[in-house]
Amino acid sequence: MVPELLSSNLCSLRSNVERFAFSCIWEINHEAEIISTRFTKSVINSKASLTYAEAQMRIDDLSMNDEITKSLRGLNALAKILKKRRIEKGALTLSSPEVRFHIDSETHDPIDLQTKELMETNSMVEEFMLLANISVAKKIYEEFPECAMLRKHPAPPPSNYDILFKAAKSKNLALRTDSAKALADSLDAAHVEGFQYFNTLLRILATRCMMQAVYFCSGMDSDFHHYGLASPIYTHFTSPIRRYADIIVHRLLAVAIGADSTYPDLMDKLKQAALSNNLNYRHKMAQYAQRASVAFHTQLFFKSRGILNEEGFILFVKKNAIVILIPKFGLEGTVFFENKDKPNPRLTFNEEEPALTVEDYTFHMFDKVKVTISLDSSNIQHQKIRMSLVEPVIPGVSVSPSSEPEAKKAKLDR
Repeated sequence: MVPELLSSNLCSLRSNVERFAFSCIWEINHEAEIISTRFTKSVINSKASLTYAEAQMRIDDLSMNDEITKSLRGLNALAKILKKRRIEKGALTLSSPEVRFHIDSETHDPIDLQTKELMETNSMVEEFMLLANISVAKKIYEEFPECAMLRKHPAPPPSNYDILFKAAKSKNLALRTDSAKALADSLDAAHVEGFQYFNTLLRILATRCMMQAVYFCSGMDSDFHHYGLASPIYTHFTSPIRRYADIIVHRLLAVAIGADSTYPDLMDKLKQAALSNNLNYRHKMAQYAQRASVAFHTQLFFKSRGILNEEGFILFVKKNAIVILIPKFGLEGTVFFENKDKPNPRLTFNEEEPALTVEDYTFHMFDKVKVTISLDSSNIQHQKIRMSLVEPVIPGVSVSPSSEPEAKKAKLDR
């Protein structure tokens, strides 16, 4: 992230305040077909600063017909056409539980935890960001075929899909993965009667099968394809305040349109390739940091909640454990069936299905279970979320449900 003065003020759009910008401007007809594209340094005077929820409320409220609201509805209609067209080409719609913390304004401790709810306006902004990124990628590659910074998403090797095939087969469904389009169509058709959450679980699992998207220098690679977006070329242009790759792309685009002069390193494909590798490494480290932050704040949240009883679904079955997803919190945890403090139950693992039989009960992927969730503070330096099985009831394995009120709101330790 660039310094706060830039990220939160000078490079951030504010209503009725002029801001310098780098614009990708399209002329588009009502069928969302691009008639012309141009790039220019610009000055923007934003007419309104809206959250996604505020913009969605304007679109949905039929009594509102001011210019801003009508513009939002027009953009939303075009975005839906763009998304439909992308999906028809094979773009994947996957799923990954994303959590949102509500923070106490005084203590800065988390007071609520929930999965992030996405609205039409999220998709609306995403579609035009994707379109801008693709448009810019084409432009900089056209101008600088040897040193354009692009982003690709490799197709997963067939072996990555093994667990997905097994999960679908457990519900008597077949998936095709010979192309992104085949996978997208298979996921769209994968439904189980009476099990509304099944498709989401399957998409979460499909996300785990994917490869990592990476930055690369166009002169050092021949495969530009972005598998997840079903796009032949892609880059990152839209977030220069939080991604250095976008800053490099801005510099390339500025030179391409004659708005700035170049410098030697920018045109050196070896140095661009080395920079891309470093960006990929830093991105991976940032992902680790993000996960650690989410884990830490999750622990703070459950620290004051005592023991909660929640329903969840089995994401993975292992030799001595089951991995549970709690949809309410977007939380994953593991229930282990081997414990050094008490006799271990009889376990039988079937790797083919996969399934785990504990005593006389067999667990399969996507089975619904009930667990207790608590914070294990036995090792103060390595606190962790602990889950224990409540239902199904297996004598000697399952625990009794917590009798503590689930809405307990005790204050966190200060």
